[in-house]
Amino acid sequence: MKTNKKRNYVGVLSSVFAIVIGLLVGLVVLLLCNPSQAFPGFFTILTGALTHGMKGIGQVFYYATPIILTGLSVGFAFKTGVFNIGTPGQFLVGAFGAVYVGIMWDKLGGAHWIVALLASVIMGALWGLIPGILKAYFNVNVVISCIMMNYIGLFAVNWTVRSYKPLFNTLRNESKNVAVTAQIPKMGMDKLFPGSSVNGGILIAILVVILIYIILNKTTFGYELKAVGYSPDAGKYAGINEKRNIIASMLIAGAIAGLGGGLLYLAGTGKHIEIKDVLGSEGFTGISVALLGLSHPVGVLFSGIFIAYLTAGGFYLQLFEFSTEIIDIIVAVIIYFSAFALIVRTLLGKMKERKQKSDRGTKA
Repeated sequence: MKTNKKRNYVGVLSSVFAIVIGLLVGLVVLLLCNPSQAFPGFFTILTGALTHGMKGIGQVFYYATPIILTGLSVGFAFKTGVFNIGTPGQFLVGAFGAVYVGIMWDKLGGAHWIVALLASVIMGALWGLIPGILKAYFNVNVVISCIMMNYIGLFAVNWTVRSYKPLFNTLRNESKNVAVTAQIPKMGMDKLFPGSSVNGGILIAILVVILIYIILNKTTFGYELKAVGYSPDAGKYAGINEKRNIIASMLIAGAIAGLGGGLLYLAGTGKHIEIKDVLGSEGFTGISVALLGLSHPVGVLFSGIFIAYLTAGGFYLQLFEFSTEIIDIIVAVIIYFSAFALIVRTLLGKMKERKQKSDRGTKA
């Protein structure tokens, strides 16, 4: 127990260290680009999201909602020993499921948005299931199959939206608006954060975080998933079905990412599926969120909010004639040092184990 607490404490410290280094690198970049505006620009990054008070905070939660779920998808799979790099495809296919139901099934009344979200969960789960089956039964590298599924999903969604006229807005080369009944209710968020785009999606995301935490840490099923992730051989020796767990892990991870797509495209903020050959950034950002949050559900929640906070503040950099891409540089550096700290921590742990074995051998 003490070892686990110490490991978690070191993990949190490494993430904080990575954040500090990332912000300092961002400051250096600002100084190199425009020294006279560097410090006002840096201050804007730190406080820009709060410029409009509660509205600004609401926008942070709006930006955080999809990346919390894509981060949770990556983190959940990683905890179970699978690197799910298929979140961009699962996110997009889930979004398509939500948009299809949101446009075509407009007679469902008050249940419309719920059914649309369920469609996003099912579509995302199916897109995650395929790499899971390929890994479990044919030992296909899950990273390769996930990358392939990302682009299959992208072009399949583009072709379907473009070909099916009831879905396609030919004037704007994107999907049509979903019905008003398919938009996620505000659930009181418009009262807490007036003027912002946030809705009940952030509450749903938090509930999913809690649910995944309970599954991983409080259930036998979660224990089996993690056991196989930590050591497949030990799990097999204990009688745990490795193939079933790999498939279940990817199925759940895909469902979470798909839900993220549904929450974004049903937010009622004019988001549409654009016909372009580029995967959405939310899926890839989820990988960053998971790394910074150490793949822990609660860590993913806070890291998603933090990256959304930086993103919201970064929009105001244009006032100082800086490019908003500087935020991408800062996030990239943070993730790099998070991964670096993880590697160093792993190496130190292995060195400590070797030393302990060596000491026991000497005493013997």
